[in-house]
Amino acid sequence: MDFAFSAEQEAFREQTRRFLASEVTSKRVRAASDWPDACDTDLWEKCREQGWMAIGIPEAYGGAGTFLDLAVLMEEAGRHLLPGPWFGTMALAVPLILEAGSAPQKAAVLGAIAAGDAVASLAMTETGGWAIEDVTLQASYVGSRWRLTGVKRFVPDADRAKYIIVVARTAGAGADGITLFLVPRDTPGLAVRHMATLDRTRSWCEVQLADVALDQSHVLGEVESGGPALQRALAWGRAALCAEMIGGMSWILDTAVEYAKVREQFGKPIGIYQAVSHRLASSLVQLESSRSAAYYAAWAVDTNADDRELATTMAKAYVSDAYRQAAWTGIQTLGGIGFTWEHDMQLYFKRAKASEVLLGDGMFHRERVATMQGF
Repeated sequence: MDFAFSAEQEAFREQTRRFLASEVTSKRVRAASDWPDACDTDLWEKCREQGWMAIGIPEAYGGAGTFLDLAVLMEEAGRHLLPGPWFGTMALAVPLILEAGSAPQKAAVLGAIAAGDAVASLAMTETGGWAIEDVTLQASYVGSRWRLTGVKRFVPDADRAKYIIVVARTAGAGADGITLFLVPRDTPGLAVRHMATLDRTRSWCEVQLADVALDQSHVLGEVESGGPALQRALAWGRAALCAEMIGGMSWILDTAVEYAKVREQFGKPIGIYQAVSHRLASSLVQLESSRSAAYYAAWAVDTNADDRELATTMAKAYVSDAYRQAAWTGIQTLGGIGFTWEHDMQLYFKRAKASEVLLGDGMFHRERVATMQGF
């Protein structure tokens, strides 16, 4: 069984890396971080012109490529801390629409996304936890309309989204009784507020729903059947996030190694000292292990393998911790300058900490693995 990327995918990687190296500069990332929506409109337009919003969407809806192509793109985006409404749309909303949406919903929404005309987001968590069982927001059927009242937090890019998929409970408890609603951003009663978070290269929002009224056409899929579709879509998201994280880890290790070669202490490069070189060697081992786990998770999602849920869960558990550790090692290697605002290492450290808890941290997913294995 061959898990290697194809020649076309490697060519796509090189093209993507050259484009991002040219366009996504440190200055541009920092400028976008100062804006509430963390989005450089000009940069976003250039990404749209590259056709990136179509990657991973089936050709029937105007898309191109596969999930493995998207994983390649996510890895390079993570290497350069690509700001903007990218992850929430391509790694969370798109897979959920593919998993749960009706044919008309897929044609309308995915077609708009693939053309670069729409951004979408997922409003799932209420307290910061990413377990489906934690969803408590209630949707009630009154008369001929669904009514939603409550608050969703840590919703990516809700300020720019044309569509927000709201996860609500219509019956039961646990993973049962979950219904998904495709809510247009301009729906009366829906309000968005920016949240102050550690990683300012992404926009996180609080979505308030005050007696939001929706008809049956806004139900994504079938009533009370959203749990399994959401679970499968989250596997897409975990695999994509792991790919993005190994891109960030690669930048950190490359930067730390180059610094260790030129920074001298006692007349010698600091890289020759074991206290430095051993940490960097450990980071390399963690990076390559993370790469193997992330690539297998992406393959499992792309091929719909039987172990896709386990593979993506294990990958997220490992890569979350490895990225955080790599960022810490990067700062320690750079010493004082690594803590300063002027160096980009602090941007990657913040992204690592934010990505660690996004979709569940290592402890959360290790508990899931244990449950899956019957422990």
